[in-house]
Formats: sequence, structure tokens, C-alpha cells
Amino acid sequence: MTLAIIGGVLWILGIVALLTGTLPADEALAVADRVWPILLFVVAVTVVAELASKAGLFDVVAARLARIARGRTVWLWVLVVGLATVATAFLSLDTTAVLLTPVVVSMAVARKLDPLPFAFVTVVLANTASLVLPVSNLTNLLASEALGGGHDPIAFLALLGPSALIAIAVSVVVLTVAFLRKLPTSYPDAAAPTVSDPLLLRVSGVVTLALLPLLVVGLEPWMPALGAAAVLVAVFAWRAPRALGVRLVPWSLLVFAGGLFLAVGALESLGIGQVTAVLAGTGEDLPSLWQLAGVGALAANGINNLPAYLALESIAGSPARLAALLVGVNAGPIVTPWASLATLLWHDRLVAAGVEVKWSRFIVLGAVIAPLILLLGVLPLAR
Repeated sequence: MTLAIIGGVLWILGIVALLTGTLPADEALAVADRVWPILLFVVAVTVVAELASKAGLFDVVAARLARIARGRTVWLWVLVVGLATVATAFLSLDTTAVLLTPVVVSMAVARKLDPLPFAFVTVVLANTASLVLPVSNLTNLLASEALGGGHDPIAFLALLGPSALIAIAVSVVVLTVAFLRKLPTSYPDAAAPTVSDPLLLRVSGVVTLALLPLLVVGLEPWMPALGAAAVLVAVFAWRAPRALGVRLVPWSLLVFAGGLFLAVGALESLGIGQVTAVLAGTGEDLPSLWQLAGVGALAANGINNLPAYLALESIAGSPARLAALLVGVNAGPIVTPWASLATLLWHDRLVAAGVEVKWSRFIVLGAVIAPLILLLGVLPLAR
């Protein structure tokens, strides 16, 4: 609700700017033309993930990972890291935060393990692993559009793959040092999760598995995501119509993102780029890239990563600088709670699951991980 209210205020400001001529109509139309495919993808992939979750897909996958680990906590830890990374890379960071968090919490509790370390794995990797593919983060979709050539996952990986690998590796090393030694070396087995409709589970699994490669073959991401959503909606309408409803659509995020795009467009018309250029510099040498990534991370932790990216995108100016900005606004916003929407959603799911987490612990952990990622993750981008 808070996100929707903020989005509504931004819409009002954007409309005022449009009516007063501060934001020319042709520029507003250009913003809309750029944004609609991205927001359509967000809606479609959210519907897919939500319906797959309702079918029990994530619960079954987590339970099978626990069985594969054969009662050894270290292997369960590795498998959860892999699951969080894959979910983030292909289904976006918000999916990991919203849907994977309660799954790993319940999996850990059922095996008499402290759920908090596994919860931290989901939130940290939801942010830091969101550098992998264009579909991993809304900022990536915007950046790949700015780079030209469409949402080419191969070109994106070639540019940001090494930085993404470093971000994931740093996250895993710090999390392992901080938490794994505090967990028991083994855990008891637990009963398999109950599946109410095996057919829905199988269809959801097939559709999700089919969607993952289609997101990285060069198609516009909204196309396969919309197709997958349509299939699952049709099957659920047949088998479980009560699971369908308007709440499947992330309305608050849509209102917030739409208003934000409009408001930032107005700020750009007023010359915000001149201010951000002074702060973020212009060069492509290593110190300049560190400066841009650092400014992006500070702005993200100060306000939020999406407006931070939008405010700084126009002065990125080159693939290397745009990639450095993504390192800052994707992997950097893990210090303050509001820096990433995924973090706030993660906390809401923990509260709903009855798991208490102190923000001070999150801040300390993020204050260790984020600077290391900024320092090391920008190195492959320097020329």
C-alpha cells in the first residue's frame, strides 16, 4: 500500500509536469513506448511464479534438494545457494524474495535448522545475483534497452558475466563464513510436502522449465513470459479457479514504476543530468568506474535502486559505465532496508512466517558485502 501511495504521488507530479509543459508530450510517449514491454514482462513472470508457487512447485523442489543433500547441512547450503541464484537469474530478484523465502524457511524449520541463515541467503543473492541476465532485474531490462540491440542475453553476459560471478562469489563466501559454522553438520529427514493437485504441479513444472531457456534465446522477454502466464492461467481456470484473481498482478509495483518513470522523465527535462554528471564523473578508467558504481550504490541505499538507476542512466554514456552503474544499483543496495524492493518484500515474508530478524544484523552484513562487491566487481569492466 505504501508503494502504491508513493507511486500515486509520482503519477500526480508527472501529470502536472506534462500539463505544464515541463515534460513534453513526445518525451512522455517515448517513455511509455520504452516502458510498456518491461512492465508487461514483470506482470507475466510474476503471474507465472505465483501460480507455480500455488501449485507447490517451489516446495517440492526445496524438499528434493534437502533429500539430495542426504542430511548434510553443507550440501543443503550449497544447493540452496544454487536455487536462489537460478531463481534470481531467470525469474527476477522479487520472485526470489517473495516466493523462495517462505519455502526455504519452512524447509529449514521442518529439518530443525535455524531458518535465518537460509533466509539471508535468499535476500542477499536476490540482490547480488541479479546481475546475471537482463530478466534478473528491472534495472537490467532498462540497461539492455539503453545498450541497443534488444535484450540480448549473450551480449549482456559478455559484459556483466565476470562482475556477476564476483558478486555471487563474494556473497556466498561472506554468508558461509558468517552462518554455516553456526549450523549443525547434519539434519533429520522430514515428510514430503503435500501436493493438492499433482496435475497442476506437473504442468507448472513443465511450463516453468520451458520458460527458462526461452528467456535467454534473444526473444523480447515479455513474449515467452506472457505465453507461459496464459497457459498457467488457463490450466488453473480449469483445475483451481479460486487461485486466480487480481491479486496475482503486482499492482503496487506497476503504479510505483510507472509513476517513477514519468517523474524521472520530467526531472531529466529539467536538467538533472547536469547534477548527476558532476557527482558520477565521465571517464572509463578504473577510478571513474568505481566512482560511478559508488554513487549508484549510495543513491540506491539512500532512496531506492530503481530511481537511483533512472537518475544516473543518462550520464553512464558507454557499456562499461552502464555496467558499473548496474553493479552499484543491483549489488550495492543491501545496506539499508529500503534500498531494494526485494528486501522489503523479503522482510514481510519473514514476519508472516514468524521469523524475527533484526535490521541491525542485515545492515552490518550488507556493509561488509556491498563494498567488497563494488571494489572487486568493477575490476573486469576497466579497460
